Amino acid sequence: KILIIDSIMAHFRVDFIGRGELAERQQRLGQFLAKLNKIADEFNIAVVYTNQVQADPSGMSFAGMDPKKAIGGHVLAHASHVRLSVRKGRGDARVIKVVDAPNLKEAEAEFIITDGGVVSSDA
Repeated sequence: KILIIDSIMAHFRVDFIGRGELAERQQRLGQFLAKLNKIADEFNIAVVYTNQVQADPSGMSFAGMDPKKAIGGHVLAHASHVRLSVRKGRGDARVIKVVDAPNLKEAEAEFIITDGGVVSSDA
């Protein structure tokens, strides 16, 4: 069983606009994520959600850091057990990267989405 939430932060960005409402947004987000974790535990299901990225306003892209960062802050990051990042690869390929996971090392894999499903770009 699986529960999928597409673009989780979009729902919170619509209701809370600007830095003045950031604290309340993060509090509501934390409450929502706690409920999702409870549902996952109670019904033994996986909860998967996608997120959005934005340009990093800190301007650290010159120092070799990724110029994009996930929105949702530490509340979303700490509530996630496994974090993956997907970016465009060569041609139709996508690259998935393990950003944070308790039992996986940081690694990347390239894949392609076809009519028959997801396949390795090596195939």
